[in-house]
Formats: sequence, C-alpha cells, structure tokens
Amino acid sequence: MSKPWALRGFHMRFSDHNDVGNLKRVIQDALVPLGVNVLILECNTGFQFSSHPEVSGGTLTRADARELSALCKQHGIRLIPLLECLGHQGWGGGRNSLLRAYPEFDETPHVPDDAKWPDFYCPSWCPSHPDVNPLVFDLMDELIDAFEADALHVGMDEVFAIADDHCPRCAGKNKAELFAKAVNEYYEHLVGRQKVQMLMWADRLIDAKGMGYSQWDGDVYGIWPAVDMIPKDIILCDWHYDPLEEYPSVGHLLDKGFEVWPSCWNHPQASLNFFEDAVKQAETHKALDRMPGMLVTGWNATGENLVAALFGEGDLGEDQGNIRGIADTLKAVMERLNRSGSPVS
Repeated sequence: MSKPWALRGFHMRFSDHNDVGNLKRVIQDALVPLGVNVLILECNTGFQFSSHPEVSGGTLTRADARELSALCKQHGIRLIPLLECLGHQGWGGGRNSLLRAYPEFDETPHVPDDAKWPDFYCPSWCPSHPDVNPLVFDLMDELIDAFEADALHVGMDEVFAIADDHCPRCAGKNKAELFAKAVNEYYEHLVGRQKVQMLMWADRLIDAKGMGYSQWDGDVYGIWPAVDMIPKDIILCDWHYDPLEEYPSVGHLLDKGFEVWPSCWNHPQASLNFFEDAVKQAETHKALDRMPGMLVTGWNATGENLVAALFGEGDLGEDQGNIRGIADTLKAVMERLNRSGSPVS
C-alpha cells in the first residue's frame, strides 16, 4: 500500500498574543480537519525573549508558545518555529527590533531608513560580526524550548544585502562562501549541538538565470553556488508562487542530495501544477522519498483574517484577495495530498 504524503504543512507569521485564540481555532477547526500535520510559525523578533528582551518587537509569550505547542501535539501536528536569519531584518531601510537594539550588526548601516525598493530591499545582519551568532543562538534556543520543538526553520530567503562593499568585515568576500558560512554555523548549533532538525528557504541556492526564475525565488547575485557548500540533511523549502511550465529547481536540488519541500502561496491552480511537476521530477530523479509533500505559505495571514477566510466570520482585513487565496490554496493542496497517498511504497 502507498503511504500518505509525510509533510502536509502550513506556514504563517505570528507574533500577537491577542490573536492566539483565533489561531487556536484555526488549528483545531481548520488545519486538523484538512489534514495539516506541520505548522511553521514565523515568530522572528515578535517573541517576548527573556534572554534578550531588548530585541523583542512583538507580544507573543512563552506561555502562548506552550499553549500552542500542547494543542498541536494533541492533534498530531508538528509545530516548528521560524526565526528569520541573516536577511529580512526589516523592510526597505527600516530596521527591525534586533538591528535597532544592535546597530553594530547591520550589514548596510549607510543605507537610510527611508530607502525603498528598487534602491534597496531590506537589511541583513552582518554574518562576519563576531558577536552576532552568540545572540542569535540564544534566540534560537529560547524558541526551541518555548515551543518544545524538535526543529527550527532559519528562513534565509531573499538575502540581497550580503558582502556589501561598505561593510568593513564582509567587503570583497565571496557571497556564496559567506552565505554558506552562515548556514553551516547555524547547522552546527542546531543539528550539531541542539540535536534538532534544520529547515530553510531554498531560493538563494537556485541559479535564477539558469533555471528561468525571478530574482525573488532564485538568486541573481552569485550566492547560489553555496548549494554545494552546506550539509545535505537540511530540509530545503523550495518556494515558487507563479504559474510556470516547469519548476526545474526541484529536480536540481534533489540531485544535490537534499530533501526538498515544495512551497506555494495563494494561487490554488499554480500550486497544484507546481506539486504535480514536483512529483514528476522526483519520479524522474528517483527521489520520491525526498519530496515528501507540500507546504502552503500564509504570508499576510493572521489568526483573525484566517478565521474570516476559512469560516466566513469577521474581517478579512485590507489584503482580502491574498487571504482568500491562501485559504483556497490551503484547502486545494490538502485535498490533493489527502486524496491519494505518495507513490512511495
């Protein structure tokens, strides 16, 4: 008999203590019936860290984390916290609470706060600063403990600010080697010391020009050769949101020896097409055992607007199209995964 797809996941940013009740309802009354068995909660610095309260920028507490962890365990859902590492330390020139507390960690301190795309996308912390990892490791450890987690997702998507010419520590360094250095240091701490699994977004490890992707879901800055410099037991979440004829990164990353988790967003048909192509590629590359399901990402989602989208109760908020799309995609993808088991026997 065939086995069901092992990873049926949903991801969302979450940092609001006052929204915990809504999220609990989403978990119990939507995710569980749909068959979701992995929930990735992107807390970032929105968690109330006791180890470094100066970097906390949200209201999610340790008690909230334990409450959500207990509910997920009760229903057989693996809860994995996400801490965005390296990139996405703010938006435009605006810095997040970590870089505001430690401006010396900023890779691009010369960029003004009011900078906007396309002049500048978002800040990174400096991977070469000697004091950044000890702090980051404390944050990682606290999230793992609070959520009683056996894995951590380290983000690392859309890193544009790296090896900046103005950084006294990183200027002139090879971007791929610098990115891989950061990945390997996080891996050594999480897998080597803490004995938990590590996940990350795959986009910086993909040659965008060579595979026909954009600068968002692939890399155009010379970071992608890092794919050959990092451990193969990191789960790579390979996200693509646009409808394309094929998604060659899945087969490429499988050939490199990674477990690849295709990840979609708010377009149901594009997501289903991506899944079918990923299955085809995994079969072609004889690696179905390393393409274990699909992850639906819930960017823009909150507990409150998901309640509105999934149950028709309350306010969808300003981003109504995206929230409806996320809810529809979640239903479509989980129906597809639950309708038939994996071809792996």
